[in-house]
Amino acid sequence: MNSEKWITETKYFTFDKLILDNKEELKEVTIAYETYGRLNAQQSNAILITHAFTGDAHCAGYHEGDEKPGWWDNMVGPGKTFDTEKYFIVCSNILGGCQGSTGPSSINPKTGKEYGLDFPAISISDMVRAQKKLIDFLGIEKLFSIVGGSMGGMQVLQWANDYPDKMLSAIPIATTMRHTPQQIAFNEVGRQSVMADIAWNGGHYYSTGNPERGLSVARMLGHITYMSDISMKEKFPIEKDKERKAKFNFNADFEVEEYLRHRGSTFVKRFDANSYLYISKAMDHFDVNNDDFLKDKNINIKFLVLSFKSDWLYPAEQSEDIVKSLKLRGQKVTYCNIDSTYGHDAFLLEKEDEGKIITSFLNNLEGGVISGKK
Repeated sequence: MNSEKWITETKYFTFDKLILDNKEELKEVTIAYETYGRLNAQQSNAILITHAFTGDAHCAGYHEGDEKPGWWDNMVGPGKTFDTEKYFIVCSNILGGCQGSTGPSSINPKTGKEYGLDFPAISISDMVRAQKKLIDFLGIEKLFSIVGGSMGGMQVLQWANDYPDKMLSAIPIATTMRHTPQQIAFNEVGRQSVMADIAWNGGHYYSTGNPERGLSVARMLGHITYMSDISMKEKFPIEKDKERKAKFNFNADFEVEEYLRHRGSTFVKRFDANSYLYISKAMDHFDVNNDDFLKDKNINIKFLVLSFKSDWLYPAEQSEDIVKSLKLRGQKVTYCNIDSTYGHDAFLLEKEDEGKIITSFLNNLEGGVISGKK
């Protein structure tokens, strides 16, 4: 593989139906996914990477013609933390997404038109159930590890709860067992921003265009929560804005305003507004902070839980709650709270310390991993 321009492609797996948590039946389900590396003969080297809220299956390498690599390219690839010369990496777009997997923007086989708000309510458990079908399709009996940050971490915990016999280890990063009222509040403001845009039209906008103004503001709010105060001061020093401040108008007087507007305007070109609503609601309803979590005491999963000191969206105490819950259930847990100034974005950016900790954890797993080379 050429690390300079490693070309990857998205594949698609379609199955006839999925029974959801609410007992509704979703038919003709497609899951977009990418794989990197090679599954060894023993099927012992597969790692599933689960993405965050607005992520997709393209976590590494370049698509043909793209200038930017996948969203975790600094961690996935030859010689990197998730070494594709050693591991077989799988990453899929979640159910309800809009990057190739079945979601609100997909065609409803009953009507021949986009689902819109006719798409059924989905849960993190439903997303995991669809991923399980993909893993079975790929012929993987047991995953060496499952890793994900933010909403990806929720999926990791749900996998451990629903399919503990299908995984050797789990790495939930910067996540929670249940949203707090504050976390739900941030999501609700984003949803209200989308629905307040007249272009949203009750979810029926596919013939007229995405409600860009509302979705853009929702994304701007999200980016504020992803960064820390320190990272904002470093990225947007007020001293550089002296000339802009003198003008006083309602354009982008400050660099941070320009940044947020740019993030919002680019986001609406790649993400569906209804997917934003459905996925954020699924996150808010996620809850494994109960007595049923890992109630089978015979579960033998090794956990690595990671958090970041400057993350105020999913603060370290939520990861500590995960650690406490796991230990009370007799699970083997390693926990690290990493010193970083990046805020919640640290799980995507802090490749040095995060990478070393994950590499050490994977290398120390009992039995190790047999090379993916045949």
